[in-house]
Amino acid sequence: MLNIKNLVHAKLNIKQWQIAPNQNWCVLGRNGSGKQYLNQLLQGTLEAEKVDTLAMPEANKIGIISFEEQQATYEKALDIEAPDFVDSEQAPTKARDFLPEGRWHDPLIVEFGLAHRMDTGYLKLSTGESRKLLMLQAIFSGIELLVCDNPFDSLDTASCEALSQALHKLSQSGVNVLLMLNNRQDIPAWCNHIAFIERGYLTEIGELHDQQTQQQLDALLAPTPDHTEWPENQCQLADFKHPYLVKLNKGKVHYNGVNVFEDLDVAIKPLQHTLITGPNGSGKSTLMQLITGDCAQCYSNDIHVLGYQRGSGETIWQVKENMGIVSSELHRQYRINSDLLSVILSGFYDSIGVYQQPSAAHIKLAEQWLAKIGMQDKQKTQFQSLSYGEQRLALIARALVKSPYLLILDEPTQGLDELNRHRVLNFLEHLATQKHSTMLLVSHRKDEFLSIFEQHITL
Repeated sequence: MLNIKNLVHAKLNIKQWQIAPNQNWCVLGRNGSGKQYLNQLLQGTLEAEKVDTLAMPEANKIGIISFEEQQATYEKALDIEAPDFVDSEQAPTKARDFLPEGRWHDPLIVEFGLAHRMDTGYLKLSTGESRKLLMLQAIFSGIELLVCDNPFDSLDTASCEALSQALHKLSQSGVNVLLMLNNRQDIPAWCNHIAFIERGYLTEIGELHDQQTQQQLDALLAPTPDHTEWPENQCQLADFKHPYLVKLNKGKVHYNGVNVFEDLDVAIKPLQHTLITGPNGSGKSTLMQLITGDCAQCYSNDIHVLGYQRGSGETIWQVKENMGIVSSELHRQYRINSDLLSVILSGFYDSIGVYQQPSAAHIKLAEQWLAKIGMQDKQKTQFQSLSYGEQRLALIARALVKSPYLLILDEPTQGLDELNRHRVLNFLEHLATQKHSTMLLVSHRKDEFLSIFEQHITL
């Protein structure tokens, strides 16, 4: 299926790598390790400077599903359906439009959990749903090798298990599956062959259940101590004079006659760190958008946020002034190509990009946060040239930079490798000791259900 020997490129080096028919592989690597260059090689867009053997399927026989591919598809759909002029009558692109009409009733759509979403507009699909749709599109095109970049991110436990079973079944039908993963915990038992990539060097490690393989991975993924200082808070919690950060009474959100949720009461006091869980589609992200004001139905609800009753004449900027936000939707919308330092600085202004001269104090804090996430050497790097995981890490620093009273984290560790994920979880535990920011976390991963969360809302 694939045979590479002594491939040399400025961004990618492979001494030897072979994939036999009916073998399923996992390439494990950290954020920024070079997985995207491996994708480019398989797509035929990265040309080796030197190689002894390079044999693989034709580019049209390889389907690559990555965060970058998802973002490009999302932006294309957004440009078609929401152009600069508002009188467009362009019909929304539905999920079924991505698939051949003759496959609209294929059993694999059911196994991927998308049968009930076929008439949904693409832009309304969740991150996990849109990823699965692009997988089906590639499979139905007749590929021989399916490459999936972190396919289980943002899926609930049941959806992860169902997708894993569907991919395993696919691999038994003659399509090789190659998983690009950031976390060892996500490797399914049926994906037994492991390679590791670090700084562009790909190495075959061995079989997943081999003790020597586990020892090698333990050594390669050993955490490094963090000796950087914690940046100072910009304001004091004592200055916040209200009993609740969030108070929602009998909350209700509905679209096209269907209730996302109703009669939902939510009360979050200062330092009452809150965890929100529930299956995909239960309304977790909608609740977050109701709180942030990004859901227009906040004005038809009885909701107080950070001392403001929504609909009482306040602006969205007043509400967000003391709020930090990390979400897949923000990541999707951060399309401007500015340097990394500017991305961090934009957190002070709740903007996408920076449109005013930041103060010296703000620049200093932004640089401290870059050091805290281990990216101080990339402050002049263009945001769009970073890997998806590096971008997500930057957006987390952007949310923390202004020391918000309310920190809204909607699956913040999506796309992060296991070391950076633990780094972020350590951030949250440290934040709890500072007794300043109150955290509202949406997560599917049980190892992120930290003891700091005093309240647990299940939708």
